[in-house]
Amino acid sequence: MATPHQGDRPLTLTQLVTDLVTDKLVSKEAADQLLVNRRTIQSSQHPLVIIANQKWKDPRDPKKLLHIETLTEWLAVKSGMDYFHIDPFKVDFAAVTKVMSNAYADRYKVLPVAVNANEVTIATAEPYVREWEAQLKQVLRQDIRRVIANPLEIQSYIVEFYNLAQSVKTASAQDRGNFSDVTNFEQLMQLGRSGKLDANDQHIVHICDWLFTYAFQQRASDIHIEPRRDIGNVRFRIDGALHQVYQIPTPVMVAMTSRIKIMGRMDLVEKRRPQDGRLKTVSPDGREIELRLSTMPTAFGEKMVMRIFDPETLVKDYSELGFGEDDERKWKHMVSQPHGIVLVTGPTGSGKTTTLYSTLKTLSTPDVNVCSVEDPIEMIEPSFNQMQVQTTIGVDFASGIRTLMRQDPDIIMVGEIRDLETAEMAVQAALTGHLVLSTLHTNDAPSAITRLIDLGVPAYLIQSTLLGVMAQRLIRTICPHCKEKADLDDATWENLVAPWKAPNPKGTTAAGKGCLECRMTGYQGRMGIYETMMLTPEIKRHITEKTDLEAFREQAYKEGLKPLRINGAMKVAAGLTTVDEILKTSPPPAGDRRQAAR
Repeated sequence: MATPHQGDRPLTLTQLVTDLVTDKLVSKEAADQLLVNRRTIQSSQHPLVIIANQKWKDPRDPKKLLHIETLTEWLAVKSGMDYFHIDPFKVDFAAVTKVMSNAYADRYKVLPVAVNANEVTIATAEPYVREWEAQLKQVLRQDIRRVIANPLEIQSYIVEFYNLAQSVKTASAQDRGNFSDVTNFEQLMQLGRSGKLDANDQHIVHICDWLFTYAFQQRASDIHIEPRRDIGNVRFRIDGALHQVYQIPTPVMVAMTSRIKIMGRMDLVEKRRPQDGRLKTVSPDGREIELRLSTMPTAFGEKMVMRIFDPETLVKDYSELGFGEDDERKWKHMVSQPHGIVLVTGPTGSGKTTTLYSTLKTLSTPDVNVCSVEDPIEMIEPSFNQMQVQTTIGVDFASGIRTLMRQDPDIIMVGEIRDLETAEMAVQAALTGHLVLSTLHTNDAPSAITRLIDLGVPAYLIQSTLLGVMAQRLIRTICPHCKEKADLDDATWENLVAPWKAPNPKGTTAAGKGCLECRMTGYQGRMGIYETMMLTPEIKRHITEKTDLEAFREQAYKEGLKPLRINGAMKVAAGLTTVDEILKTSPPPAGDRRQAAR
């Protein structure tokens, strides 16, 4: 490896391969073969990229390859510099792009990644090219900290950071400070000024395109555009947690919101009332993705949330959803009945829609008529007949079910049972020979019974129509890239399964130590935990107008109902998630809830 005193020398393939052989990361035979074939390799590629493309196995862990990040970390250690992973969520685009010009960054293949009062952090993939450092230090009059980063990321983010910053800067300059918005009643109006950014301006179009593309790349389920007094926040929800992405000047944010409203066929002028819309777009890899749009007037202007529906993740196999064998058997039995009501319960964002769509996709065969009434339609599915609730013209859930009853349906999906009229129509549909699937908002499966009684549904009708209830939650799963064994002591296990006293199946489970793939969280992806209650004859006998929820719940447990906590504990024992995640996500035992209520 070259040393700093030898002067500015870019890394060469021969130099790096020789050092990898010396460090016993690559065999001499493989290295020699690569050097023989190097004439056929694109010379403009960084040597680390060429080596990573060989997909050599890492001798320290044969299950892994010497990918580009591994090689970058090795280079950092070899050169005595700090390794830096560029996480766009943690980079202030506007600040770092002021450090140097796009042309300067592209010329030396360096990228500013952090700025503070005393120091600027610059990422490079060439540890022994320092020509630019003295020049930049003289201009900035600040200390420069050089770090080693992935050359592919440096190249990609030079384009992305500077293009985005330029679009925001140009759009802001076009506004010339002439921004006023009477709907923002917390912001001072500037008298004598008018004019707004055009929603179809090329820079606004570019920023919106970047927003969607970036959200798809990061596996976001929701995009939040939030106005504040002087700035607009952009946040992504990934695996259930919100992440700050970028801060945008208010005029630019307003123009972005307007453009998205145009694409979603929403009323551009109306900013005082909430609106809903939807749009379909195509991801960079060619997948069609739908977005459900929702606006809300706030103290600082219009807030917009876009929920992303990827058909590949929305409609899944039962095992991919997280169903165990017992839950899958019970669920399939319930939804295979010719008539009756099946309910899915849980809070907003617990995966109810995914479960229902995946089930309907399975049930929707050519000889079956599947109809739904939803508010709103979550995702357009060609194999269903979907109807949108429109309360402004009198089309609500109850009237929607009444309409579907005249459409010769076999299976009806009702988006949500919110009131007695909707519940009565669902019961009527079940009594007249239809299978009805719907959702309720309750903490667990047994609570659905008392919820229906509270709405006013007679107990005898619940007994005769309800087939079963499934409560669910979404939990984060352990990142497969940094998964490792962890101890599962008896005290921790007992805290999870109390008061059911399930025995600890084994002394170890798994945990994620944190890696670049999961943003050091230890989790990647989500799956469901379920509580499936089938209405057996014995359980039905306990449904009365004065049903005691605790007594009913105890009877359900005797009939084989496994609570959400127990279902989650089984996933902990299988090494799929952690105790902390189950404790945070699933409701506490009934006794704990009573104590908390006191």
